[in-house]
Amino acid sequence: MLLGGLACGAQKPNIIFVLVDDMGWGDTSVNAGEVKAEGPKAPVIETPSLERMARQGVQLRRHYSAAPVCAPARASLFSGTHQGHTEVVRNNNFDAPLENSHTLASVLKQAGYATALIGKWGIGGGKESGGTPETSVAWPTKRGFDYFFGYHNHIAGHRHYPKEEHGVDPDVGGNAIWDGTEVITDQLDTCYSTDLFTARAKKWIVDHTKEHADQPFFLALTLIAPHARLAVPSCPYPKGGGLKGGVQWIGKPGKMINTAKGKWDSFIEPRYAPKKLASYAKARFPKNPNITQSAARHATMITRIDDAIGDLMKLCDDLKISDNTIMVFTSDNGPHSEPGAVTPIPDHPAPAQNPAFYRSYGCFDGIKRDVWEGGVRVPCLVWAPALTKNGLVSYHPAQFHDWMATFADLAGVPKPLRSDGVSIMPTLRDEPGQKDGVVYSEYKFGGNMDMYDDYADNKKNLRRGDQQFILFKNKEGKYMKAIRTNIQTGEDDFEIYDVDADTHESNNLAAQYADMQDTLRAAVLYNRRVFDYAYDAKTGKRNNGIDGSRKYDAMKVPANADAPADLQPGLTMRQLKAETPWVPEFDTLPGAETATRSVVTDPTAVELPAGTVTEFTGYINIPADGDHWHFTLQLDDVAGSKAYLKMHNFQLIDADFNYKPGTKATESAAANAEATIPEKNGKKGIPLKAGLHEVRFVVVQGASAPGKMKLEWYKGQEPAKPIPASAFKTTQVTK
Repeated sequence: MLLGGLACGAQKPNIIFVLVDDMGWGDTSVNAGEVKAEGPKAPVIETPSLERMARQGVQLRRHYSAAPVCAPARASLFSGTHQGHTEVVRNNNFDAPLENSHTLASVLKQAGYATALIGKWGIGGGKESGGTPETSVAWPTKRGFDYFFGYHNHIAGHRHYPKEEHGVDPDVGGNAIWDGTEVITDQLDTCYSTDLFTARAKKWIVDHTKEHADQPFFLALTLIAPHARLAVPSCPYPKGGGLKGGVQWIGKPGKMINTAKGKWDSFIEPRYAPKKLASYAKARFPKNPNITQSAARHATMITRIDDAIGDLMKLCDDLKISDNTIMVFTSDNGPHSEPGAVTPIPDHPAPAQNPAFYRSYGCFDGIKRDVWEGGVRVPCLVWAPALTKNGLVSYHPAQFHDWMATFADLAGVPKPLRSDGVSIMPTLRDEPGQKDGVVYSEYKFGGNMDMYDDYADNKKNLRRGDQQFILFKNKEGKYMKAIRTNIQTGEDDFEIYDVDADTHESNNLAAQYADMQDTLRAAVLYNRRVFDYAYDAKTGKRNNGIDGSRKYDAMKVPANADAPADLQPGLTMRQLKAETPWVPEFDTLPGAETATRSVVTDPTAVELPAGTVTEFTGYINIPADGDHWHFTLQLDDVAGSKAYLKMHNFQLIDADFNYKPGTKATESAAANAEATIPEKNGKKGIPLKAGLHEVRFVVVQGASAPGKMKLEWYKGQEPAKPIPASAFKTTQVTK
């Protein structure tokens, strides 16, 4: 059976996901045309391999990271949830553990894939500058990966030469590079991070392809360049690429890879030598004559990434797997302006990156830690020779959490309902039917945003603080961006921009959309949950605090203003026989389009047949305003039974991952988090306005039947009681 030109079943497509660190939208020659169309003119970093990806694949020109900094962005990517729903990692919560739920790796592993993570993790738990497989609750192999090689913790991941650079991991010493459960840092003489991770990735792909040719693989290659100290390679990139050329894994201590030679941190790409950049630097940055040093280093790091991409594509060609492989390239957030968190090293400068030099933020405003376009719109290319049309360019908005839905679609499995994403396969195939997903982010960071000479004047002295944005469609079907920065209360208005026509987000159109403000305030509340738990510092698992609070946390979620007037009692039900390892998005099940709809007066009275997936949709009538509405769900004690409940677009109850049938699940937003403080976990409840709120319940019944669900609610400290059937309303069923 074929899926869009790629084989399914035993021939499911291989997936290579390359995530780089702090690379801006304008750091590729793929986007140079749009960048250079605006002044001042800047040099272009040549990226011929990424250009090949673009020629032979798809450019996603409006692809958004989940957050403007690495840890929360990565948490959203691997969990398939946007920043309104990640249960742990928000803001600068580096090394907080990714919650114990479905991940990109675990979903694909269930679909029969071999899974590997090579590079930086940074969301594994343990201390910010430490952690081991024993002490870190979210070690990669505990989150669905069969194999892990790389930096586990955030601080170590700032260093491009793990053996030569300073810095101590308190658990194991040095800058720990883990190969499985073994630290091999002392064997890595002169191993530059981009080369090291690429060589190990190539070795893993070759070994897997030779030993398990019939099993598809998912490889997450998470490079740390061009982040942190602007370290450069020790020698030129080897020619050729693929099986015989490019970087190669040798595997001998002291000579682990074939580029482990020369003086570490010494090689500058000749075309970016400081003297060749001097005239431009003098004209544009007359007060910063040393800027060419950082610019030369930054461009060399980008070039090295491009070399690695070409090497991987050549390897796929050599192994004859290109026609059954999809490779995605993107960055975790916009460009940085940081010297790197390292102590000074003689003869190895650590100048701060200036993102204005190459206009790394592209034709936008904003960098890392800004939710303006330059901080969150990231380069994204998809290479799949048998899947996509050559040279396809898409401006359809997408975000990190869409990859879980997309890869589930590719693998032929339903999308977990917990995921906030939609499959972008129609976009990649250039076919009609692409669904609109949610593009949403929230992030908090102190101080003013950086200001560069080509930014719009409205960014001058602009405070960051609580930041938030969401995309919406106007009446003409055009995507608009609503953004708030330095939020003081949940009632603050949004600024509104037509980013297609106004890339610098300089012309605030809020006055033209005055009637949209209440709708937008409701929309963000419909897409997020309050951060309702804390970590216990006494556990010693982390050495930095969490602050996931927002100025709008206490806002009561409004009822649906557009609920139809002709509602009838009950909920609409659809049901299918299906085997699924998680609670699925019902519409992604085979046969969902033709499933019969009926109205049930009371969903808790329905006896669920064995081996079925049942969806209930409609509205629930909240009888009174409340700051802390609580909900519980209990399924009969039947192995394999599970459920996931949504109100609007947010998690109401997660009784999916780790749920024990026969027990009560609550509305806690920390259902799968670890190391929480029990007496605080879930006590906030959900602030709700009285009225009709849209709901969707999906229940998976285990291998025996009949099964039922029990639903309770209570407000504040009132006693819990069953939700009456009279609380449910739905539209007239026509099918």
